[in-house]
Amino acid sequence: MSIKKFLNSKKAISPILATLLLIVIAVAAIVVTYAWITTYMGSATQQAGVVLYNENVRFDTDATEVTVGNSGTSDTRIVRVWLGDSSGNMTDVTSDTDITGSGMLLPAGGTATITIDWPNDVDGAWQPGANYYFRIVPNSGQFLEFPEQAPQ
Repeated sequence: MSIKKFLNSKKAISPILATLLLIVIAVAAIVVTYAWITTYMGSATQQAGVVLYNENVRFDTDATEVTVGNSGTSDTRIVRVWLGDSSGNMTDVTSDTDITGSGMLLPAGGTATITIDWPNDVDGAWQPGANYYFRIVPNSGQFLEFPEQAPQ
């Protein structure tokens, strides 16, 4: 069989079948892309909804005031506060704060001041110059964890 005869004897798929096949492939690609984008945008939107930051920490002999801000686009509630001498050694001190019930409201673009009645040292005072670690947990979004040094 010569090459010319072989090329002339090949049969192609019908134009209708080819068009349907292209449509099926295009629809499948659109569905996969849509699923990926909605998953990505859903998680990105939720994360951007609540963005906490540390505005100020004021150490006192009786209590400590932690002012937390929310630069996100959604209101949230502070539901837990953790405190410790390292990020791996923290204690839940929520019961020693002014957070009650469903939590302390932290509006989008606003701040909230949490009072912690817990000096956490044997002598009843903060150790001057020591680092203390705080973890502020909202009911939605990412928690905020930061160290703060007690004044000298």
